Amino acid sequence: MVTIPKESWSGKIKEIAFGATDEEGGTRDRKLLLGGETTLPFLAFEGKVSRPAIGMEVIDHVGDDYPHIIIDEIGDVIKDPVAWARACVEVYGADFICLKLLSTNPEEANVSAEDAASLVSTVLAQVKAPLIIQGSGDYDKDARVMELCGDAAKGERCLLARAEQDSYKSIAVAATANGHDVVAFSNIDVNIAKQLNIMLTEFGVPADHIVSDPLMAGIGFGMEYAYSAMERIKLAGLVGDKMLQSPMIADISVAWSAKEAYRVDAKLGDERERAIFWEVASALAALMAGANALILRHPKSVTITRKVVDELTG
Repeated sequence: MVTIPKESWSGKIKEIAFGATDEEGGTRDRKLLLGGETTLPFLAFEGKVSRPAIGMEVIDHVGDDYPHIIIDEIGDVIKDPVAWARACVEVYGADFICLKLLSTNPEEANVSAEDAASLVSTVLAQVKAPLIIQGSGDYDKDARVMELCGDAAKGERCLLARAEQDSYKSIAVAATANGHDVVAFSNIDVNIAKQLNIMLTEFGVPADHIVSDPLMAGIGFGMEYAYSAMERIKLAGLVGDKMLQSPMIADISVAWSAKEAYRVDAKLGDERERAIFWEVASALAALMAGANALILRHPKSVTITRKVVDELTG
């Protein structure tokens, strides 16, 4: 009789609630639990594993540089972020939505924080899945955007993204004041990931309200480096480092930045099929590295990735 060797871990990844249903004082139709595992991804014979959540990106205004392959697949609803979000959940089966308020960037359309908050309110009213609210990346503008959007979504336990070393306080305040979770972004650096979690908790954010985003690079953008950073974070948490026990989220939209993903070249095959599998391969790498939630772009990527997760989780 063959005995399967088993690894024993002293630590446990924190379980984070994402989305608030009526019972929790919100209006979401589901509550996602991220994390809670006691072993490495999909090794259910060793301990408790968690089922990764698969979400989709929605951008408040799609620019000319957005992949035409996505636009062709989703259709005209992509011009309306509310209709787009609804399609992601009702048609494509996304577990959650990541609403990216890119047009609030002062160097882009410079949409006001008030208008952004109004959009968040509309999305929450018409789409009942859990919601990530992500700013444009401009620290000063995001501070105001997160303040108003966090207030507009009060009680819904959204994820506010992204808190960074130089800009975590405003997002932390917006989250703690309104009962939201925080996405802590650390840009492929284990030490920064740990330090940011320490700073957030010292500033008043409960440890069970923090989700780490170590930045998952797609194929062609240093995926191996990103993978190793995520894996080291997961291993440290399982060994017992309490400041690295937050569940992790991976935004796989970065995979579409590689020209090899979409470049028209007969030698590389059909770019539409290639782009999807480029995204899927990046997503699966993130899952194997320990990601508890994924943000995807293409509907077919969602279908394929979910099928793999189903097979791996039984």
